[in-house]
Amino acid sequence: MDNRAERIGMTTAYWNVQSLSEEGIESAKQDSTTRQAMGEAAALLRKGGIVAFPTETVYGLGADARSTAAVEAVFAAKGRPSDNPLIVHIAERSQLEELVTDIPPVALTLMDMYWPGPLTIVLPLRPNVLSTRVTAGLDTVGIRMPDHRVALALIKGADCPIAAPSANRSGRPSPTLASHVQEDLNGRIDGILDGGPAGVGLESTVVRVFSNGDIQVLRPGGITIEQLGKVKGANVIVVGGADEEAQTAISPGLMTGSAHVKTVDSEAPRSPGVKYTHYAPQGELSIVRGSSPQAVATSIKLLLDKASHVGTVTGLLAFEEHMPFYGLNPANVVISLGSIDTPAEAAHKLYTSLRLFDEMGVAYMLSEACPEEGLGEAIMNRLVKAAGGRIIDIE
Repeated sequence: MDNRAERIGMTTAYWNVQSLSEEGIESAKQDSTTRQAMGEAAALLRKGGIVAFPTETVYGLGADARSTAAVEAVFAAKGRPSDNPLIVHIAERSQLEELVTDIPPVALTLMDMYWPGPLTIVLPLRPNVLSTRVTAGLDTVGIRMPDHRVALALIKGADCPIAAPSANRSGRPSPTLASHVQEDLNGRIDGILDGGPAGVGLESTVVRVFSNGDIQVLRPGGITIEQLGKVKGANVIVVGGADEEAQTAISPGLMTGSAHVKTVDSEAPRSPGVKYTHYAPQGELSIVRGSSPQAVATSIKLLLDKASHVGTVTGLLAFEEHMPFYGLNPANVVISLGSIDTPAEAAHKLYTSLRLFDEMGVAYMLSEACPEEGLGEAIMNRLVKAAGGRIIDIE
């Protein structure tokens, strides 16, 4: 049966639960409408439905991680390849015992420091407890505890581990608002819980931990390399960077300067977001980096002018301090990523900005690069993925 065809055109329920109190869903202070909405959403998950919900990172599309049919419905709704693993979300540490066989000491320390929060930890999977579609057939599973009261209440109400990738069509920018989910998935999923804007704006950091204390960073995100380095006795192993991401993100046949496609036979990815082009706007995005902001701005203006002269709708992503270098109206749509000294602002704005370019019909857009340190590493990771590996280096 074609699950995707079966689900297109279905009615998608919408619940506004922004009033969910910090005291929790069972609190006497909680209004009955929100309590009912959360109960209906949890019941849908228990019955094998798929529901979008807010987290502190981005909106997720949740399904019972034990149900193959439910997980396949997630893949169908997203139009996503099913050979990447999904992250499993829990609300209590006690759920770990039924899901994994071992928790290295360094993993426990990470949980103490950063759970609930934007950190996914890849651990050895207990056999026969989750759908193999969640783990892509691997012997490990990525688990996190979100730091969002709606997400935690939903997981508790559903009383099951929730597998949840981002709630967008595959390849599109991740959703940070419920309206983004509606744009991509209305009529394809059972329901949407609107909990207001996501906080961090980028997905979780994914790490794999080992008994010797090694922490391997599989995907940068809301917890920085510097924060991971604060774990006593841990050795943080960082895989890749913007240039390596550019090689893996380039679409077949796409050439940018001296960049080329590497075809490497390796083990299946143990983290989502590392195998295919992700987070992309509908137009063509490239990243420009160079020795100085002035040099970058000069090159960007020349490229944008060239595109606009042939009638192309153009867009620019730049940091606030650099805006004076561009003069008036350097592009049809100009978006500030905020101060280069506050990367959290850029992280929060990035996906919304890419979606705004789509709304405004932008076909060609350029973005400044940012320093690959702290949260900047995750920002560059997502930008490179969104750009399909297109990086323009200037002198």
